Amino acid sequence: MNNLSPIIQQYKSDTESVYTTWFTDNDQRLKAFRTIRRGVFQVIEDIKSNTFPNDFKGSSLEFVLSCIAEQKQIFVGVAHPFYWKPKLRIPDIYENQTNKIAFGQFLENAINAKTEEQVLKEIVKLDELKIKGLGPAVASILYFLHPTWFPPFNTAILNGFNFLFKDKKKLGSWTEYLKIRETLKETNNKHKDELSNDLGAIAGLCFEIGAQKMLLGNDEYLSEEERIKFEKNILKRQKEIQEEKLEENLHNEMQYHLLKIGASLGYDVTPASNDKSKSFNNQNFSFISLNKFPELATDKDTQNTIKLIDVVWFQKGTNKIVGAFEVEKSTSIYSGILRLSDLHFSIGTGNEVFYIIIPDNREKDVIQQLNRPVIKNSKININYILFSELRANCDAICKFGTDQGILEKIAKSI
Repeated sequence: MNNLSPIIQQYKSDTESVYTTWFTDNDQRLKAFRTIRRGVFQVIEDIKSNTFPNDFKGSSLEFVLSCIAEQKQIFVGVAHPFYWKPKLRIPDIYENQTNKIAFGQFLENAINAKTEEQVLKEIVKLDELKIKGLGPAVASILYFLHPTWFPPFNTAILNGFNFLFKDKKKLGSWTEYLKIRETLKETNNKHKDELSNDLGAIAGLCFEIGAQKMLLGNDEYLSEEERIKFEKNILKRQKEIQEEKLEENLHNEMQYHLLKIGASLGYDVTPASNDKSKSFNNQNFSFISLNKFPELATDKDTQNTIKLIDVVWFQKGTNKIVGAFEVEKSTSIYSGILRLSDLHFSIGTGNEVFYIIIPDNREKDVIQQLNRPVIKNSKININYILFSELRANCDAICKFGTDQGILEKIAKSI
């Protein structure tokens, strides 16, 4: 494609495209990179310690793919290639110990790689093993490890790529994926000022075209069947975006209640570092929050993870944490638990109480996650609060509460 600029501008100006709803305007995307990276380390550790299960369900790999799928739209269906299909023996990384170890070593070498060439060598090594069912679907994991080196990959991205570049690349081949990667990187370099160093932007463009959520040129040549399909995809996208906006507003509301309660109890409070500019009901978070997150006695990476916790309460004028809260809507509850665990194991005293704030219909989910052996054995004190309870009792807690112990009135434990 010689003149991509008009198409890029069309893509970027569309308020419902993945560029505006995911790539540049989604705080969850920023959180996802750290959470997925940590999840990959857990997959590696499980394989090393021989505790990785013989099924996708319940595995640390399922958690990683669930976190990726939460990015909506562009990553819908990302977990499907990894579901264990016993009759087909694919992907053959669950019951075959040799293949399982090879996959773990691939992930370890990829996540620790300092150059693109190192990862490319690992891909070639993995491809040479010809592990049944383990193809370039793995590239979506690689993207979250090295977003400037490897684009995500799925059917819609492939279809969009083939349309844009008048090509006929196929799904399921690492060789084809690497050729696609080279073309996308070369094209991205030419249009870096319009797109991004992060290859998610150009992959999103391919996705929009491949999923028929974006039309190029005159659409009068569409057949009736193609037109109906396109219109259905547009309606589906609009519905998804409306649901995401409702969810985001609900998340903001719960964060605001927690900030308001913490401040009324006399604590210093702060939202996640990338949520400071948010508001609820015309009440800016920044007006009741600390200007700067206190320095913690931990390494920089861990502190950056802790800064992404939705709400943190500190003793007034200190860096002593008295409470931390993760608000989970449709996202993975376990990812919030991991951030709280980082806090517990890095600077926790054992006296803090942490909370997961959840919609009423997700109570079974949070109980299941808190019953994980790794959480129960850690002795970390995590309770949960339902959205309805927090909303209904916020003002009363602010009026009658004297310290964080008041939350015991509405919190539940397992």
